Amino acid sequence: MAAPVITGLGFITSIGNDREAVCASLRELKHGIEHIEFLGNPNLPVTVAGTVKGFAFPTPSWRDWRWPEPFTVDRDLIRGLPPHGVYAVCALQQALADAGLGAADVANESTGMFCASAGSPFLLVHHMIQMYATRGERGNPMGIVSSIAGTLNFNLAAHYHIEGAVCGFVSACASSSHALGYAVDEIRLGRQKRMLVIGAEDMTAESVLPFASLRALSSNPDPDSASRPFDLGRDGFVGTGGAVALVVEDGAIARRRGAPLYAEIAGWGQAGDGHSVAASHPEGAGLRRAMERALADAHVSAADIGYVNAHATSTVAGDRSEALALASVFGQSRPKVSSTKALTGHGLSLAGVMEAAFCALALRDRFIPGAAHLEMVDPVCAGIDLPKATLDVAPGIILNNSSGFGGSNVCHVLRQPA
Repeated sequence: MAAPVITGLGFITSIGNDREAVCASLRELKHGIEHIEFLGNPNLPVTVAGTVKGFAFPTPSWRDWRWPEPFTVDRDLIRGLPPHGVYAVCALQQALADAGLGAADVANESTGMFCASAGSPFLLVHHMIQMYATRGERGNPMGIVSSIAGTLNFNLAAHYHIEGAVCGFVSACASSSHALGYAVDEIRLGRQKRMLVIGAEDMTAESVLPFASLRALSSNPDPDSASRPFDLGRDGFVGTGGAVALVVEDGAIARRRGAPLYAEIAGWGQAGDGHSVAASHPEGAGLRRAMERALADAHVSAADIGYVNAHATSTVAGDRSEALALASVFGQSRPKVSSTKALTGHGLSLAGVMEAAFCALALRDRFIPGAAHLEMVDPVCAGIDLPKATLDVAPGIILNNSSGFGGSNVCHVLRQPA
């Protein structure tokens, strides 16, 4: 059994809706953050977000929704989808085409699908209001499947006739990283030959603004500096949405059919903080253990890592915790470190698989994304190599970090396919 490889990528993100646009944004450090007015209220302290361009979801009715050419969403499918389900369909169409696969190629027992999202608070609120207003006498028959956390795997697995493993993952901002890790295990254990891994989130007031009550969102009104991981002046994260889809295959099978080989997923690891429902461990203990386990699973050392795509969301406590964990794991080996959330904003459940896809692009095109918007490095990052500009050098072996509520920490090791 050959190591799992990424053979297809699909993107609907704030920094681009296709592979080449996203790659250009990463190289040029071009962010996708814009001014936004949530709920028509100009008095809210949160005024920026990583916006997904070309899509519109003005009402809860799918009849009013719009998406750009050349994407297509079947009428029967869209009735059960939330906004982020539309993003996911468009991303998966890209990923399958990129991998040289058609719908018939994945409708079998050898292909599975793991998905991650928090569901759609936008639609859930609408359906609950309708239920209360009619005292339970009216309801959308697709209301449940379009709004709860399993909506992606419900809809997409049925639509694509997936007969292998199907599951949804809910571990907050580590969700899609968990989906990818367990997908890797399905292939390594010989249970599946191919896995489709999808992360997606709405980008609406309902999915973003509740984090303001946690004081987790940036109140910086400047799109050019609101998301600035590891910067001394950071004050919270910037929300975003979208979808990213990966095709992950057994390496031997991928090579036999001549599939594109973006990256080998050499190993992964996870660990809990055992500390707080919402706050990171103050010394990054769980993330440190997850990184160490990922390195051990990949049979590499800390000194072998050339680049770390950090989870760093631009919160004061979270970035500090990760910086301490990085210092503990890497010591004097000093890999390059950056967080691409400076460009995209924080995609919540989407973040892990999105950033794994960014790492795959960096491996393919031999570059390291710079630490965008970094002006005054937090002293806690002393000893961490944070290049402010993109480096046109091969990243070598990459470590990709994710962390979520409850202290869920997940890390993946990616490298050039042999």
